Amino acid sequence: MQTSLPVSRYMRCCEREIHFMEWGAADAPPLILWHGLARTCRDFDDLAAALADTYHIICPDTIGRGLSQWSPVPDEEYCLAFYARLAHSLVEQSGFEHVRWVGTSMGGAIGIRAAASTLRGRISHLVLNDIGAEPVYAAIERIKSYAGNPAQFDTVTEFEDYLRTVYKPYGWQSDAQWRRMAETSVRRLPDGRITPHYDPAMVRQFTVHPVDYEIWDAFDTLDMPTLLLRGESSDLLSVHTAQAMTERGPKARLVVIPGCGHAPCLNVPDQFELVRDFLAA
Repeated sequence: MQTSLPVSRYMRCCEREIHFMEWGAADAPPLILWHGLARTCRDFDDLAAALADTYHIICPDTIGRGLSQWSPVPDEEYCLAFYARLAHSLVEQSGFEHVRWVGTSMGGAIGIRAAASTLRGRISHLVLNDIGAEPVYAAIERIKSYAGNPAQFDTVTEFEDYLRTVYKPYGWQSDAQWRRMAETSVRRLPDGRITPHYDPAMVRQFTVHPVDYEIWDAFDTLDMPTLLLRGESSDLLSVHTAQAMTERGPKARLVVIPGCGHAPCLNVPDQFELVRDFLAA
């Protein structure tokens, strides 16, 4: 089936309903785009639109985010091991033998863990967007400070202003892109106020699974072509860890994205072409 515009779909994976956006032609090479910790699949709208002429793209909402089901057992399922199982189910049910993978932050960590376990030998190209094989724990605390206790607002425009502050490290976005981020990241509470579109319990990953993002054991077993993107001022992916990732495991190619922290938004033509050229190699 040819899809020039994205289609919103749902799939039962590991007994949980997972939402995803699907782009491109069904007979094109498959590509997974997986978002970051407190975000949704819609963060990839621009990159997916740029690559949909070449790839059959699946952009999932992780369990507990966006339109995917919230976990009834969060301490068991909000962790990289379960996310990797979800990824395997999604790939299997989609009929993909091999996939390319682009993951931002948590989405990159899921890619590493899946490539070393549930999707061993089935990820042909791996793009890691500002995620390392070990985190900077001060950055984890920063993320926990806003993600674990999500703010509430009376209006969408107030929420947008908040996103512009919290996600300023993403780098430049147009007014329209910031507005889309707000409108695709919001859910309404019973009292009529609005808050980010995720289960606050997902942040318990850092308490219940405190070393979940220490993944050198998985990274060191990989051998596929790997592109590591680091925001110039990233506080989550250190210069030291990024350099070590070019020397260990798949020996990633490192590219520093100027004007960004954690994590580059992958929303402008230069970034599209960087990803496109790597995936085509």
